[in-house]
Amino acid sequence: MTFPDSCGFYGFEPVARAAGYHAIAGVDEVGRGPLAGPVVAVAAIVHEAEQFAGLNDSKKVTEKRRDTLYELLANSADVQYGVGSITPAEIDRINILQATHKAMRLAIAALPTPADFVLVDGRPVPRLGCDSHNLIKGDGRCASIAAASILAKVIRDRQMVAYDEEFPGYSFASHKGYGTAAHLAALRSLGACPIHRRSFAPVRDVVEPTLFDS
Repeated sequence: MTFPDSCGFYGFEPVARAAGYHAIAGVDEVGRGPLAGPVVAVAAIVHEAEQFAGLNDSKKVTEKRRDTLYELLANSADVQYGVGSITPAEIDRINILQATHKAMRLAIAALPTPADFVLVDGRPVPRLGCDSHNLIKGDGRCASIAAASILAKVIRDRQMVAYDEEFPGYSFASHKGYGTAAHLAALRSLGACPIHRRSFAPVRDVVEPTLFDS
């Protein structure tokens, strides 16, 4: 289906409903770029999205506001969501693009109510199991995608905080696995840990070839 150019932040879902769809989900992922940790996707069906004041792309809100929105969304009877997560080992095996697509498909499949239409952040994703429409920078343009981005970001960030305790020395709680100067310095000093993505060049460069080949 097509959407009018005048669709605002809260406008895509009503247009889809008017076209006959009932369970309209937004899907987004977080964690494509980090050197460590999973890629996490969330699919979210949000009813009455206007009630969540300040909803936006997770990268455009403060951490405090993001946490507040997460609690509101995760505990609301008006929100259903599913989560898909792909491990670093599988990212290395199938590549980050395929891992991102798989995470999105898993998130959609995990929805308590099956979606009949999905609004996808970014480029098209194949084999979603229902009709879909992709929106470039959709997390800042569409309410349900923004909700998915908030949920995915907080879920992944909290997982990286837990990994910080499991694998000390890398400061995962601070940089969440992204390639900061501190992370790269720790990687050179300590080597790679089990949640590092060995197919990513900065990690591959410090990993013994025999370890990478295994």
